[in-house]
Amino acid sequence: MTENRLDAIDTLIEHLKTALSERDWSEVSRLTRLIPPTVKPVMEALESGELEPEPVRNRLAEIQDFCGRADISAQEAKAEARKALAAINQNRSAARAYQDVSVNPRK
Repeated sequence: MTENRLDAIDTLIEHLKTALSERDWSEVSRLTRLIPPTVKPVMEALESGELEPEPVRNRLAEIQDFCGRADISAQEAKAEARKALAAINQNRSAARAYQDVSVNPRK
């Protein structure tokens, strides 16, 4: 039973990695909410001596590493979105300026 708990963490980590690599932010968010209920029984098994500390420590380090990479990736995605929005606004302004000049030519 305790190995199943570690398997559950392993499966969650793999799903998290896949969602992050696909930049599927809604799936990353959904899976991130599953971390506490997945880790809790593992921590309880560790505290009761059913699990060795090292495998648990390794999984928790992987989750922490994922969270760091997800944060960096999310920041990059936000920066890309800001850049794209700025380009759209610039194009919109240029189109308006062209429209103003073409509709109201100077005499």
